[in-house]
Amino acid sequence: WYLGWINTVLVIFNLLPAFPLDGGRVLRSVLWQMRGDVKWATQVTATLGGTFGLFLMVLGVFTFIQQNFVGGMWQFLIGMFLRSAAQSSYQQLIARQALEGETVSALMQPDVKTVLPNLTLQQLVEDHIYKYHHKMFPVVAEGELLGCVTTRHVKEVPRQQWSERTVREIAVPCSAENTIASDADALQALARMSRNQESRLMVVQQQQLRGVIALKDILRFIALRMELEEDGDSGR
Repeated sequence: WYLGWINTVLVIFNLLPAFPLDGGRVLRSVLWQMRGDVKWATQVTATLGGTFGLFLMVLGVFTFIQQNFVGGMWQFLIGMFLRSAAQSSYQQLIARQALEGETVSALMQPDVKTVLPNLTLQQLVEDHIYKYHHKMFPVVAEGELLGCVTTRHVKEVPRQQWSERTVREIAVPCSAENTIASDADALQALARMSRNQESRLMVVQQQQLRGVIALKDILRFIALRMELEEDGDSGR
């Protein structure tokens, strides 16, 4: 009986019209069908989801005050999770729409600051990292891309060894985690950065370095496109 009651409560909760719950997804589909605007439909249902999450958080505080500590804590945490998920879902949709049809080559930086493999870590830090403020540098020797070196790899080496160790010793070879093709979708680059916790990727075509795409450039493009489209919508 208790298991059946819990499942019934979960079903009812999941059918609430608050995105990203299933009920919110159904409502978004209906609104999308009515108006033909997925952005508007997602915004409405995400707002409902965030409002419902805030309601659960407030309810959790009152429940906690009434000395139902476990129940209040769970209500607050579920509300916080739901509110965060609703906001995140809407932001992901905005990012997907802004990057739709854009390739890596359109957003990359073709003028790349590279480093030589025989450079000492001390020289790397002082002459490149502190100067250009990049967390990753491609390692190139005689036009050949050998891999990359990041600030994370430098930090793993004791500071007193920076003047002795070279970039070649800590450089990471090219792989699917730190490179992407120039004709790849920009959204794919963003997903790869998020998955590997990297802020820069080397853009490679036929094993040749074509540029670097940075997370800040993608986010700047998304923000600029959103600003222009919002101004266009208000003008209409």
